[in-house]
Amino acid sequence: MNFDLKTLELAAAASEKCDLLIVLLPEGFKPGKDALSALAALALKNGDLTTKAGKHLQLYQVPAVAARRVVLVGLGDGSARATRQALQALGGAIKAPLTKRVVLCFAGAAPAASVSAVVQAVADVSYVYTTTKTKVEARSLSRCVVGVPDAASARDGFDSGVALVAGVEFAREWGNRPANHATPSLLADAAKTLAKLPRIQCKVHGPAEVARLGMGAFMAVAKGSEEPLRFIELRYNGAAKDQAPIVLVGKGITFDTGGISIKPAPEMDEMKFDMCGAASVLGTFRALGELQPAINVVGLIPACENMPDGRSVKPGDVVTSMSGQTIEILNTDAEGRLVLCDALTYAARFKPAAVVDIATLTGACVIALGGVRSGLFANNDGLAESLQAAGEAAQDLCWRMPLDDDYADGLKTNFADMGNVAGRAGGSITAAKFLQKFVGDMPWAHLDIAGTAWKGGAAKGSTGRPVGLLVHYVLEQSRSQVRQAKAPKSASRSVTRTAAAGAVGKPAAKRSSSTKAA
Repeated sequence: MNFDLKTLELAAAASEKCDLLIVLLPEGFKPGKDALSALAALALKNGDLTTKAGKHLQLYQVPAVAARRVVLVGLGDGSARATRQALQALGGAIKAPLTKRVVLCFAGAAPAASVSAVVQAVADVSYVYTTTKTKVEARSLSRCVVGVPDAASARDGFDSGVALVAGVEFAREWGNRPANHATPSLLADAAKTLAKLPRIQCKVHGPAEVARLGMGAFMAVAKGSEEPLRFIELRYNGAAKDQAPIVLVGKGITFDTGGISIKPAPEMDEMKFDMCGAASVLGTFRALGELQPAINVVGLIPACENMPDGRSVKPGDVVTSMSGQTIEILNTDAEGRLVLCDALTYAARFKPAAVVDIATLTGACVIALGGVRSGLFANNDGLAESLQAAGEAAQDLCWRMPLDDDYADGLKTNFADMGNVAGRAGGSITAAKFLQKFVGDMPWAHLDIAGTAWKGGAAKGSTGRPVGLLVHYVLEQSRSQVRQAKAPKSASRSVTRTAAAGAVGKPAAKRSSSTKAA
């Protein structure tokens, strides 16, 4: 689908030939003398329409309007959140088979964030998965024109929205593919396609290289599968070589049966989504390839299947991680933390400004937060605050959870340095405490996306989250580094890990159990 940005007032919008014209009416709408303004004013006056976000009135073949169908829709306060809500209410009209060209026109101010939200919302509601279906119609919408009072001032928001659509849809595509169409090798091939974009490089490590690296925990998970593991390393080089990168680590379990600790059969098909953390890293790099920010980013994806087999790792087995720490595997279904811990150890070689891992890690996080917010854990307050702010800006929300040291007590075992599980209580927190044992003093955050990465039921499918959050975070860090580079030398400092993590953050390993609103 193609998006266009155009300076367009309501009077001119009436002349746009399209299948659907959507007029976005904010609170305090002031009508002009054109036909569309008069129509909207009359509908509002008679109570057939309000400007509350999502309230709308559909019209057909309106005189003096070139569009076949017209929808007047309330935009509320015009914020990005209200804009998304308004467009989601029109999903059926936008996705209709005969809707091939849509024009959306702001009947008031068009903030950059709202313009970005329009682009993302249109893509979201019109998305269709087709890869493994033979009798499905692909997305009918081919062109979307976004009309604003001043295209120049809205350009940044528009470009950001288009790039985010590319990234989110890349993540959704790979998240939605069945496991036999998204094996570790195929996931690696997808990563290689990203290397065609400017400033992106890709390296794929196979089983022999992973063994040489000593990634014993990662290899243990992959032992039971016929599909060979892949360790994917992506680099986006947008800044000087000596600029410390941000490292994104995505869990890439392309199918999770639970291993010997096998999962119940109902809804096990949804375990194809267990690689959505990896998909979000791929999607973020897809967006970076479009936006080209001045920053360095590394993406690490440990990809494998977790299968039951005669060679599979068993409950009670002890494995040695890349860090040298030993782990007693008490439950083979707690495999995500095993592949991530070796990737986190590998991340240290980049001397990163910050490390963020993204994983569909625990059912406990779904119980705690549902499908609205991702769980956020961090050992650095500045990094946590930056990620929370990015989530708010992207409408890709997260919620900070505690990391008190007492939560790690349940990981103690008589037979290794730690166990890989610590019981049911506080399961998402103890999983995070396990990962924390492998990050040392690096500014680190963990996003548990088990509740937000996909939807079940009739709307079953990948959401593409948290690509929006990650891209907003990376862009803000890029802007921060550029501002710092331009500051007078007497006031500037080199980018330290703490500064790049988001602020003058303090370690939070002994954080109290109270949480802060995102």
